[in-house]
Amino acid sequence: MPQIRVRFAPSPTGFLHVGGLRTALYNFLYARRNGGVFILRIEDTDRTRFVEGAVQNLIESLRWAGLDYDEGPGKGGSVGPYIQSERTAIYKQHALMLVEQGKAYYAFDSEEELEAMRKQQEKLRIPPKYDRRALKLTPGEVKQKLESGVPGVIRMKVPEAETIAIDDIIRGRVEFESDRLDDQVLVKSDGFPTYHLANVVDDHLMGVTHVIRGEEWLPSTPKHLLLYRYFGWELPAFAHLPLLLNPDRSKMSKRRMQDGKQVDVFVEDYRKRGYLPEALVNFVALLGWNPGTEQEIFSLQELTEAFSLERVGKSGAVFNIAKLDWMNSVYLRELSDADLIQRARPILEEAGFANTSDAYLVAVFHLMKDRLNSLDDLVSFAGYFFKEPETYDDASKKKNWKPETAGHLHLVRAGLLSLGTFDHAGVEGVIRGVAESSGVGGSRLIHPLRLALTGIAIGPGLFELMVVLGRDTCVRRIDRAVTLLG
Repeated sequence: MPQIRVRFAPSPTGFLHVGGLRTALYNFLYARRNGGVFILRIEDTDRTRFVEGAVQNLIESLRWAGLDYDEGPGKGGSVGPYIQSERTAIYKQHALMLVEQGKAYYAFDSEEELEAMRKQQEKLRIPPKYDRRALKLTPGEVKQKLESGVPGVIRMKVPEAETIAIDDIIRGRVEFESDRLDDQVLVKSDGFPTYHLANVVDDHLMGVTHVIRGEEWLPSTPKHLLLYRYFGWELPAFAHLPLLLNPDRSKMSKRRMQDGKQVDVFVEDYRKRGYLPEALVNFVALLGWNPGTEQEIFSLQELTEAFSLERVGKSGAVFNIAKLDWMNSVYLRELSDADLIQRARPILEEAGFANTSDAYLVAVFHLMKDRLNSLDDLVSFAGYFFKEPETYDDASKKKNWKPETAGHLHLVRAGLLSLGTFDHAGVEGVIRGVAESSGVGGSRLIHPLRLALTGIAIGPGLFELMVVLGRDTCVRRIDRAVTLLG
């Protein structure tokens, strides 16, 4: 049996989509599980959609996720180059081969002519596709147009009245009627191939044995099957992965809100928001694949050992941000102090908290880790550990800040300054003592004191919070709140 070779072939049109990450992951896992080769190929033949810097971002995103490819840009391999824009002569050669065999033909229609054709078909209520008017051109006319530099394309000639079938690993047998297929453009007027030609030629020349890609490419598959037949090449195995869906079953294609939480579609966004690569990879692995057990937390090695295409389902997989948050929180709690510092530091620096010491960062994290879904929460949810409160929660202020509150907090302030050791027992003793001497319940001190220190009404235990903030910060914030709130 030949060595398994799979590929991830993204287009550099922007950041890596989470659906693309899943496709890359499944290819990676299949290759590693079967001792195969994982190839990265950049499909950049659509120059109108090319985004500068996208290739480097794709590579960095894969590296961040731990998906190391064996062959591709920057690594080389025996069947390169691995960037399609560097292979245009190969595609042109193969397209001309099909023209010579009568399996493809030149067409010189202008955009205006094609638009008129579409409108006429729409008027007649017939399926829109090329009407093959170019096949009426004589060889001499074709030659004259080519020599005169008339812009033209090369189209594949699709057979009529034929059923084209594929046995998909995930979907089983899928059949297509050739009469529904358009004569696909293989080479555009700018000389660049379309996805369809370049994809098939590269998969064959690079020895790809299994094409694992998203369901959105299933309608293109009969065209690819025809190209394999026309060239006389052996078919690879195909596996079309289910779509990623929003909870309302719509296709996950752009950023939106889900249960009050922002749901992004690009890996880069989750990376910036402090989601751990291990968690995101674990999460997307389960979007369509069922391990057949109750296990939900998998290391990359465990995923490799358990993965199989046969356990990938056909139905669309719902992207549940709450599930990702839970999974990420599990991984966060397992971070070592050194790992935490390394991963959280860029997020804090981006927020302007570069001067925070490692010891203080670790102390904040250990106090808050059971409440964090991502490292970004250190800034968005627990930002009061790193900067003075700029506002105070209105509901808590109205409920807990009374005319006598300032006097009570002055007593707390004095007690904190008198402590020999600023620890949990000492802080608790001061607050309990002031409550008793003032004849008020503990909550009459704890709630306004929390508001003064953090600006919000919720958070970790107040005494532990104060120890982490430190005496000077607590005193300064009490003074500020009393001045601002009265």
